[in-house]
Amino acid sequence: MQFRYQKITVKVGSNVLAKADGTLNVSRIAHLVDQIAFLRKKGLEVVLVSSGAVAAGRAVLEPSRKTDAVSKRQLWAALGQVKLISRYSDFFNEHGLTCAQVLTTKENFSSRGHYLNMKNCMTTLLENKVIPIVNENDTISVTELMFTDNDELSGLIASMVNSEALIILSNVDGVFTAHPENENAELIQKVGINDGEPDNAISGNHSEFGRGGMLTKFRIAKKLAGDGINVHLVNGLKENILVDILSKKEIAHTWFEPAQKPASGVKKWIAHSDGFTKGRVVVNKGAAVALKSEKAVSLLPVGIVSIENEFKKGDLIRIVDESGNTIGLGKAQYGSDKVETEKKSEKQKALVHYDYLYMEKTTNH
Repeated sequence: MQFRYQKITVKVGSNVLAKADGTLNVSRIAHLVDQIAFLRKKGLEVVLVSSGAVAAGRAVLEPSRKTDAVSKRQLWAALGQVKLISRYSDFFNEHGLTCAQVLTTKENFSSRGHYLNMKNCMTTLLENKVIPIVNENDTISVTELMFTDNDELSGLIASMVNSEALIILSNVDGVFTAHPENENAELIQKVGINDGEPDNAISGNHSEFGRGGMLTKFRIAKKLAGDGINVHLVNGLKENILVDILSKKEIAHTWFEPAQKPASGVKKWIAHSDGFTKGRVVVNKGAAVALKSEKAVSLLPVGIVSIENEFKKGDLIRIVDESGNTIGLGKAQYGSDKVETEKKSEKQKALVHYDYLYMEKTTNH
């Protein structure tokens, strides 16, 4: 049997793993494990990003007093994480395979050092033929530092481990031209690298158990495709869907076409670090045009109009045009206090070197 890819990240959502009453759908977990075990034994490298801990914990215990939403989530995550990983472990053991739990928070991606530590952990697990099962550590994550959803986390992980593809298992067939319940809705089978968001297609609604919606999935898939990674959005409720999609069967789903030039490792990290920027730098029209051109250019101080937030050397900064539109993200070569001095220098040192500059992809609607 021939497969599309040899190295994949699979993301499975709460909508797939939880029953309507919030309890874990154990038979669906078992079926997912059967498919991953089959792929592993055929030589594929698989990383699993799995939701379901909060839903699993919800079935264990109801809080005894009025508890706020964050505390409830922490309680259910702590209870459910044990239940979820023990299910996975038992099922993988039946196939003679070992899995490991990797819990992370958004802060683990905030610095290059943290990011590389996590990457090393994932690499070590994979080298030792262990299947990493990644989830956000909801027990210690607070609202403003949470990932939008495990969709966002799976994009970061797929990028970090250099997967050829991310397979998102959802409870729908993919992205539609209108809301899936609309009788005129048609499935969009391919999203090109320059395609914009379909106007009426994407509902921001999400399930009781999941935090993200289709809009989140679409934007993360587009960003990942821009990094050169294939993204397949498929219906995880269908039997044997993972094996079918990888064995090149014609399955109704949405495929996000990847860019031909993959981004470098450091640029991938910067691309997914949108929430960690410290400074904000406004550039003039000339600099904006130069940065957006096909040529490899760095950001020189001469193009900077103003600095809206102070930053230090090594901080990630947001580069915006004079209308406030984000052009890109970059790693500062020196602090904001040195920009004016560099402007007067005959040989200006770039504030952001091209190697540490990630340009936002513009899409056509």
